[in-house]
Amino acid sequence: MAAKTIDTNQPSKFSKFMRRNYGFLFIIVWLFGFLVFRMYPFLSSLYYSFTDFHLFKGISEYGLMNYKEIFASDKIMSSLGITFSYAFITVPLKLAFALFIAYILNYKIKGVSIFRTAYYIPSILGGSVAIAVLWKALFRDEGLINAVIRAFGGEGINWLAEPDYALFIISLLRVWQFGSAMVLFLAALKGVSQDLYEAATIDGASKATQFFKITVPLITPVVFYNLVTQLCQAFQEFNGPYIITQGGPRGATTLLSLLIYNRAFQDYEMGMASAMAWVLFVIVMVLSLIAFVSQKYWVYYGDEK
Repeated sequence: MAAKTIDTNQPSKFSKFMRRNYGFLFIIVWLFGFLVFRMYPFLSSLYYSFTDFHLFKGISEYGLMNYKEIFASDKIMSSLGITFSYAFITVPLKLAFALFIAYILNYKIKGVSIFRTAYYIPSILGGSVAIAVLWKALFRDEGLINAVIRAFGGEGINWLAEPDYALFIISLLRVWQFGSAMVLFLAALKGVSQDLYEAATIDGASKATQFFKITVPLITPVVFYNLVTQLCQAFQEFNGPYIITQGGPRGATTLLSLLIYNRAFQDYEMGMASAMAWVLFVIVMVLSLIAFVSQKYWVYYGDEK
């Protein structure tokens, strides 16, 4: 009986497997980091949200008690309302201001590159602790803002000690960081064909009409993107209220993210903090879904019929 020959040129099963999955070698480090530092905390927080997990005392009870307490607590509901107020103040103002500046910088003026860089810098520095401390110094009783007001004969205002002003001052810090949204708006504005403006000018359309009838509809995809991303960022704001007002005065700037931090790292109630974080996650997800569903009514895409 003839001996069976082995074709050494034929790739082995292991070689075939490696060829089919070669790409995983390039992402294995990222994949490990994602599973360990993203997915595991994400799923474990969902588990802990149904427990009374204390950082030092452990778990002694399971159930829906955290969620019941959240919706029964006046303090948490008030904080949630403040978070909505903060988001609905900052997001429209930030987008409007970013679009306004982008529209101006879209014109061919001398030194426009310098202005674009200058307006973008706050977005790089805005999230830092140093800028929040500087913002607090500007609006304190003896700060620069009150000094300017008094120089013109006015009376200084306790910006950070009055509940009516404190939330707005915190919101201004976020609005001031409009650079990233401005850059996207600027790119979108440059993509609008000049032929449309020329035709509208010949037809006698004013600049305002051209802006609302041509510019805005054609950049709505970027408006939609900025709306969703800025909304998510606003609901997760932490640095401003924590550093500038510590949630005061009288809880006027206690956003839900700040309350989550306090329950987790001051009271060590990780179960409650996890439940509050998941409530915040669901709220942001629902608002994002509403934005995605509504886009078919107001967002124009060039490839659509």
